[in-house]
Amino acid sequence: MEQPELIIFVGLPASGKSTYYHERFASTHVRVSRDLMVKVRQSESKQLREIGEALAAGKSVVVDNTNPSVESREPLIAMGRRHGARIIGIHFEADLKTALARNRQREGTARVPDVAIFVTRKNLVPPGVEEGFHKVMVIR
Repeated sequence: MEQPELIIFVGLPASGKSTYYHERFASTHVRVSRDLMVKVRQSESKQLREIGEALAAGKSVVVDNTNPSVESREPLIAMGRRHGARIIGIHFEADLKTALARNRQREGTARVPDVAIFVTRKNLVPPGVEEGFHKVMVIR
């Protein structure tokens, strides 16, 4: 069996993460996103459970959330390690103005309050290999 991948997206809301998933990984990787867990209590533990189950089954996973801080990525990386996955961080570099403009084009629940973008930007720490990633890529 081929080594599964755990790809962790990092970036502001509306920076292109979900679009990139659909264009590049939809046919090969399971998408796990707290945005898809509508009204789920303890979405973080549910997310970790879904990631663990997919990796245990030998499936590759994309974690499609903002994952802005080292602390938010730590349990994800630990889960990937437990399952022997190749762990890749993909940082979506989008400036604030672009993210706000893209967000305004969204409709319904896809649109987040502007404050969510500001808060995420304030907490955003670009991913680094020292966190335990095998590889880190930047998408501009």
